[in-house]
Parts: sequence; C-alpha cells; structure tokens
Amino acid sequence: MPAPDTADAGLTVIKPARRASLQDDDARGATVRAVLEDVRRRGDAAVREYAAAFDRSHLAAFEVTPAEREETLARLDPAARADAEFAIARVRDFATAQLGTMLPLEVEPLPGLHLGHRLIPIRRVGAYVPGGRYPLLSAPVMTIVPARVAGCDEVIACLPPGAHPDMIAVCHLAGADRIFRIGGAQAIAAMAFGTESVPAVDKIVGPGNAYVNEAKRQVFGTVGIDQLAGPSEIYVVADETGDAEMIATDLLAQAEHDVMTRVGLITTSRALAEATVAAVERQLTDLPTADVAGPAWRDHGEVVLCADEAAMIAYSDRVAAEHLQVHTADPQATARKLRNYGSLFIGPLASVVYSDKCCGTNHTLPTLGAGRYTGGLWVGSYLKVCTHQWLDPRGVAAVAPPAIRQSAREGLEGHRRAAAFWRRTGNAAPAEADLAGEAP
Repeated sequence: MPAPDTADAGLTVIKPARRASLQDDDARGATVRAVLEDVRRRGDAAVREYAAAFDRSHLAAFEVTPAEREETLARLDPAARADAEFAIARVRDFATAQLGTMLPLEVEPLPGLHLGHRLIPIRRVGAYVPGGRYPLLSAPVMTIVPARVAGCDEVIACLPPGAHPDMIAVCHLAGADRIFRIGGAQAIAAMAFGTESVPAVDKIVGPGNAYVNEAKRQVFGTVGIDQLAGPSEIYVVADETGDAEMIATDLLAQAEHDVMTRVGLITTSRALAEATVAAVERQLTDLPTADVAGPAWRDHGEVVLCADEAAMIAYSDRVAAEHLQVHTADPQATARKLRNYGSLFIGPLASVVYSDKCCGTNHTLPTLGAGRYTGGLWVGSYLKVCTHQWLDPRGVAAVAPPAIRQSAREGLEGHRRAAAFWRRTGNAAPAEADLAGEAP
C-alpha cells in the first residue's frame, strides 16, 4: 500500500509511515527455490540437513509420536487447556454455522437439462503452524479446526522443531491427524512434494515467516494455498467519539506481533488523531514488548486525518486492512459502508484480540491490500464447489442445436461432431440446417 498522497482530496497525514511498502527479496526467492528443489529430489535427507542448518535441530524422526502427543497434553497447564478448548469450541461452532450456509445444488433450468454442484472436502490438507516469537496457541486452532468441520480426510500439521511444546498439545486438541516437527521452507516443500516421512497434501494453509510465505508462493500450482500472508495489520476508522487511549491500546496490541506490523488510524477528528499519537508514545514507555511494537509504530504506523466520513471510508477501502476496527458514533452504519478489509470489528467493544484468540472468527486473514479481492480462511477454504450436469433427450434437443452452430462458426469440427452425435440419445438426427451450422 503506497503512502497517501497529501494532494489527495480530503486527506492530511498526521503521522506518516517511514517505510510505506515492503519489497520482494530476490535472494530469499533464490534460497527458497533451492530448498524446494532439494527436498523434492532428496526428501527426508534434505529436510534433515535444512533442519540442522536453519533450526539447529537434529531429530532422529520428524513425526510426533502418539506417546509424545499425550505427554505434551499432560504437561499443558489446566487453565491453558481450558482456554484452548474454549477457543476450539468457538471456532468449531462458527465454522459449523458457516458450513450450514453452503448447500449442494440441483436445478433444472430447461426441461431435461439438469445442473448442480457438490461440496467436496479436500482430501488432505497441510497446516503450517508458526513457531515465531511467541507461542501463539490460537494458531493451530484457526487452521486445523475448520478442516475438521469441512470433513477433510486427513489434516497434517508442521511446526518448527523449537516451537513450544504447548503448540503440539493444541495441534492435538484441534484435531491434527499427524504432527511433524519441521519448520520453514523445508516444511512447505515436504508437504507439497511429499517425503519418506511426510505425505504430500492437496492444499497448504497457515501463516509463517517470509521464507514460508515465499515457499507457499512457489509451490502454488503443485498444491493449493490459502493466501500469501504479509506482516499483520490493524487500522481503526474513527470519528470524534473515539477514545484515544483505547485505540492506542488496540494498535499496540497488534504492533507487538512483529516489527513489520502495519498500524494506523483513519479519522475525521484532528483532536483524536493527535491524542492517539500521544497515547501511543506514552503507552510505549511501559509496554514490555516495546522493543517490537515501538519499531512497528515508528516505521509502519500512520495516522491520516480525513475531511469527512466519505473520505475516511474511501481511504480505508484503499488500505484494505487485515483487521479493521470501527469506532464511530454509529459503528453499525459505518460498517455497512465499508467493503475492503480482512475482518471487521464493529464498535469499541470488538477488540481484534478477541478474534485473534478465541471468539470464533478466523484470524488467518488477507494482508497487503488483498482484502480488496478476498476474505480470510474459513470452512469454505477446505471445500471444493464442483459442478455437474446431466441431460435427458429433452435437454439434448434444447442445447445441441446452438452448440452445433457455435462450434461450426468457430471452426471447431470436432466440437461440432460431438454436439451433433445424437445417436447417444436414441433420438432422430437434428435438422440439416443445424448440422451445417446454419441459422435455424
């Protein structure tokens, strides 16, 4: 997302982002390409070498055994387990409700012409579970639980060897069939191509670091992927009713994810804009994660003052933020006017943190403007909507003549012959004019 042009009508930049865009790294792409090809050719041996080189891991076996799964579960703090199970239940319930809105279809738009679609679960999916700076126990919940609700036959989870043991326990609770201690680009390669230990999957989901993201980009086509994830983002649209301390708190909550996190306020109130900048700076002085949140705010934070609500809505839709909070006098009315975002948090009580952890909506969301054309991970991400058709003689009589004529006009004789092959129906041949491609 480019920095706002101060010449844009109705926009004043109160606090600009120092680094407005993220550039591709050609060296990273080359490194990932080499890893993918090596794992594709040499399988487990290559994975083992990269695990030693990148993760300082020397595991004899990658897969977490049933006994190890039970051990991590037994060691999981009871309160942490209860909170994980609460999150699993909320995500499962919402995914189940979403699935209920998706239905198979059978229609007969013309007598004898039958069209429809089926909802087919993807057979095997791979969930990449990031290790990262913190043990994000919600991460496996968001990628594994919807796959179970969708009805996938098998769910494979990969997480870095150094990931917190509690992450394995939550992968288990969320329903992973198999769990592997493999991280980075080599994990994506293993799931995409298969190795002696890791089965090849049909689709890979879940966020990771820049190397994981690049690996997902490069294997797309061999397997499906959910999306390409950039650094986390949070923006707030607010009018003069916004609370600067609350907004600053929510911005910093996301900023502590990563020094590359993009945070922003889009407002019609100069007083709120200036108060929020001051509140962020003040809160950073005693925030334990200020070493991460501070650089994110300094380099990727912005505050934009808009002349009116229309300009505020337009700029928000231009940003298409991953997380978009609405703090206005009538947040429901404002929400109805917004169209580009990953997930929308309506009203001051709807903190992004609730969705991040446990309220039920998925926190795996589009970043870097992708909210203009896609939503986030959901139960439908694990299903294929596949069409079908069947015809009886009445349907053939309706569709064959135009199909014959169109094929003839296009010069596709094979198509014309297939469309004119009426012996399959047992009916009389079509009119000579139809066979010749002439108008009836």
